Amino acid sequence: MYRRQNWIRASERKSRHSPVPLVLAVASLTLLAACGDDEESAAEPIRPVRVVTVEKREAGETVTLTGQVQAQEEVSLSFRVGGRMIERPVNVGDRVEAGQVIARLDPESARNALQTARANLTAAMGQLTRVRNDYERQETLLAQGWTTRARYDQALEARQSAEAQLDAAQAQFNNAEDQLGYTELVADSAGSVTARGAETGEVVAAGRMIVQLARQGGRDAVFDVPARLIQSAPADPVITVALASDPAVSTTGRVREVAPQADPVTRTFQIRIGLHDPPEAMRLGSTVVGSMQLGGGGAIEIPASALTQSNRQPAVWIVDPASGTVALRNIDVDRFDLARVVVAQGLEPYDVVVTAGVQALRPGQQVRILGAAP
Repeated sequence: MYRRQNWIRASERKSRHSPVPLVLAVASLTLLAACGDDEESAAEPIRPVRVVTVEKREAGETVTLTGQVQAQEEVSLSFRVGGRMIERPVNVGDRVEAGQVIARLDPESARNALQTARANLTAAMGQLTRVRNDYERQETLLAQGWTTRARYDQALEARQSAEAQLDAAQAQFNNAEDQLGYTELVADSAGSVTARGAETGEVVAAGRMIVQLARQGGRDAVFDVPARLIQSAPADPVITVALASDPAVSTTGRVREVAPQADPVTRTFQIRIGLHDPPEAMRLGSTVVGSMQLGGGGAIEIPASALTQSNRQPAVWIVDPASGTVALRNIDVDRFDLARVVVAQGLEPYDVVVTAGVQALRPGQQVRILGAAP
């Protein structure tokens, strides 16, 4: 029993001083150090990026809108009386002159009314002549004492009544003459027919639109403009208007009229631009593009691909040319579209902004600018 205990104690002393565990520990530390060096070197790649050097533009934003050419004055021509239309010699697109007949109604009823009025006028004139002679005779007899005052008064009353009937007959004749004249629809000015509202043979009511006439003279370019643009536009701006199909055909104009109320569907305001000497190619109904330069100071623009986010705010990556590293900087965006971003604050001229590869960067990371010498 005593010998067995001594043998166990000797075995424990040998295992305690054995070099195997120490060797294993050193090897493990060496492997861990090597792995750490590999991970550190793998976490520091030099990222290739594309950049742009920002500059401040002195001009403001150019706004373009699409509209159409319309006449400055467009009127609806209609008859003053109703009847059956028997003729309409003009059609859409025709040019008319002042005083030209546009349409005619059947004049038979108006002619009969005029004849009746003429007959009544002739009868009233004859009646007035008879009672006027009787009055003059009674006036002479009364001065000589050969008639009574009562008979003179009757003659005076008859003359006054005949004069009133003549005035009424004359008014009826004039009205019947006008009604006959109203059976012809005449253009009050030169222009072009843009629409028609009735066809030959129809019975039309007074005031119904027969044709729509764009008066010759000025032309307008009409645009639907959002309220934001109206508020930011300069006072009395000069608008450049060009044909959408041929931008070489262009002219300028100024705002002539702004709608006081927005369209209930589009929530835009209709603006009419009076064109200065519009080219002949700018026909009525042509599609045009209007351009306006918004004022304001200098602005810095960057590609939309450079925009990222930091702390829930817009940001961009800035390259330090000396160290070749990047840093994230927050910016204030003034306005943007699908291609560009206008920066209000946060960037200075000659800052180098990353435009491609922004999603794979981290602060302080080394970058290589594509296209630059290594």
